[in-house]
Amino acid sequence: MELGEKHMKHMQVLQMNGGLGETSYAQNSFLQRKVISMTRPITEEVITNLYCGTFPKTLVIADLGCSSGSNTLFAMFELIKVVDKLCVKLGRQSPEYQIMLNDLPGNDFNTIFRSLTRFQEQMKKQLEAGNGPFYFNGVPGSFYGRLFPSNSLHFVHSSYSLHWLSQIPEGLEGNKGKFYIASSSPPSVSKAYYRQFQRDFSIFLNCRADELVAGGRMVLTFLGRRSPDPSSKECCYYIWELLAMVLNDMVLEGIIEEEKLDSFNVPTYTPSPFEVRSEIERVGPFSIDRLEVFEINWDGYHNECNLSDAFKDSGYNVATSIRAVAEPLLIGHFGFSEAIIEDIFCRFKEIVADHMAKEKSEYVNVTVALTKTG
Repeated sequence: MELGEKHMKHMQVLQMNGGLGETSYAQNSFLQRKVISMTRPITEEVITNLYCGTFPKTLVIADLGCSSGSNTLFAMFELIKVVDKLCVKLGRQSPEYQIMLNDLPGNDFNTIFRSLTRFQEQMKKQLEAGNGPFYFNGVPGSFYGRLFPSNSLHFVHSSYSLHWLSQIPEGLEGNKGKFYIASSSPPSVSKAYYRQFQRDFSIFLNCRADELVAGGRMVLTFLGRRSPDPSSKECCYYIWELLAMVLNDMVLEGIIEEEKLDSFNVPTYTPSPFEVRSEIERVGPFSIDRLEVFEINWDGYHNECNLSDAFKDSGYNVATSIRAVAEPLLIGHFGFSEAIIEDIFCRFKEIVADHMAKEKSEYVNVTVALTKTG
């Protein structure tokens, strides 16, 4: 299969659970929302410097890997509020806002579009400098390629998207029984994943360099790691380890074919700060304004106050958040029925709960703020 074909096949299955149901991404992405909130000081600083440096009459913002649900417009809401406060403080008229919402073609854009009326009503109530106007565009396509005209964007935001690769790396044949970088994986596996990350991220940077205006900014947040070891427990790969335990048990029970599991791989790589910095410095033309690392509990509702009983089960919270992401991948590869998917994530919930009761369980996040220098 040619790389182009592999990329197209990957685009067809890499999507979050759509709609607004119990297992949808929209209903199970509170953790991602908290990450956006945790990076707010960085995005506020970046959008402030950008706006005050150029005062564009039309501010063009792109959210790459926007997915669906409230998080998409929440991220844009936060950025617009910062600009609105600046306009009030400086006595300037509100700019027009052009919002570009990008994800793969299989993304549930309809759920986003149906929420735009309510979003604009909220804007009218909360903005002081004026009500935009706002122009929204859905932009289906892979961000590992050109999406916008040259020199057309002022600001690019992407959160929890760039750890997804454009395709399954080549050379994973020796990773029997695993579908990620495990501690037992041969060195060739981690090298294959890292090479794919380098290739993809360099393409991403080159495309955005073409699309951003001079002085344009980006804030990118990855699932990542602090350790130089790509199979360390701090990586999100450990949660794949727990899912692999479930799937391997089901192989032993004859529910899943061993050969089918051996050919399953997750197209994700969680980079270290060093790897992110190295690729940016190698590719250019961007300067790094900030590069920060922080942790968040696997359970997005951890330490939240006034929770209803429905959100106090950490095993369930984590299992459903992973299901919203992994279910399309599992169905796309294995062709599982709804009953088997239910069985998998019931087992997964129990094993996650047991793990979290014994060990500290956190995702590591890497956030980088960039300015286009050329």
